[in-house]
Amino acid sequence: MNLRIGTCSFTAKGWKGSFYPEGITASEMLPFYARHFDTLEIDSSFYGTPAISTVQRWYDCTPDDFRFALKFPKTITHDKFLRGCDAELAEFLRSADELRDKLGPLLLQFPYFRQGEVRQEDFLGRLRDFFPSLPKDFSFAVEIRNRSWLGAETRNLLRERNIALALIDHPYMSRPAELLELDPLTADFTYVRLLGDRLGIEEKTKVWDQVIEDRTPELREWVDVCRAITRRGVTTHVYVNNHYAGHAPATVRTFLEMWNG
Repeated sequence: MNLRIGTCSFTAKGWKGSFYPEGITASEMLPFYARHFDTLEIDSSFYGTPAISTVQRWYDCTPDDFRFALKFPKTITHDKFLRGCDAELAEFLRSADELRDKLGPLLLQFPYFRQGEVRQEDFLGRLRDFFPSLPKDFSFAVEIRNRSWLGAETRNLLRERNIALALIDHPYMSRPAELLELDPLTADFTYVRLLGDRLGIEEKTKVWDQVIEDRTPELREWVDVCRAITRRGVTTHVYVNNHYAGHAPATVRTFLEMWNG
C-alpha cells in the first residue's frame, strides 16, 4: 500500500484516557503509538532541533517499518527565512539523519504571507537560492499557505528538485478536488496535512479527547484525492492535526475505515 498515515505529534492534552491508557508513562507513549500507526510527524522540531540522544530513542523504540516526518525549525523557515542559516540547517540534518532508514520527509512549513509583506517572486527567489544547500539523499516537502502561489511557476520549481508540494486542509487553501486539477504532484511522494481551522475549533475546546466537528464529507474528499495519487504509484504521507476535528487519532481511524471500505 502506498499510503502512510499518522498524526501531527504523538502527545496532546486529553489523549490519556482517550487514545493512551490512563496510567501510561511518557517513555511508553511512542512505542504505544507505533503499534497503532506507521508514521508520525514531529512537531517539536519546529521549535528547535531535537537532541541526537532524543532522536536515537525515537529510533530504538519504534518498529522497523515505522517512518518519521520532521518539521524544519522555525529559525530556518520563519526567523531567518532561508538566509544565513547554514549552521542551523547542518545541525538539523545531522539530527534527522540519526533516524536512518526510518527517516521520512522533512517539511519546510511557511506562514501565510500577508499582502505587501512578502511578494511571491521574492519567496520563490528565496527557495531557488536555498534549495542547492539541501542534500539529495533526503526527501523534502514545502508547505505554502498562500493559495494564489500554487501556480505553475511554483510547482515547476519544486519539480526541478523533486520536492513535494504539501497539500493541506486549511481555511486559506483550496479544496482537495481543486488541488487535483492543478496536478499538484511535484516529487516521487506526496505530503498531505489535515490541519483544520485552529481558531474556530479552539473556541469550542482546547482538550483533544474527542471528535467535536463532523468532517466526514471533507475527509471523503481527501480519501478520494489520496486514492487518485496512490494509483499513480506515488507514496502518500498523511498527517492529521487535532484541530481538524478534535481528536486526531479518531480522525486517522475514520480515514482508514473509508480507505479500506
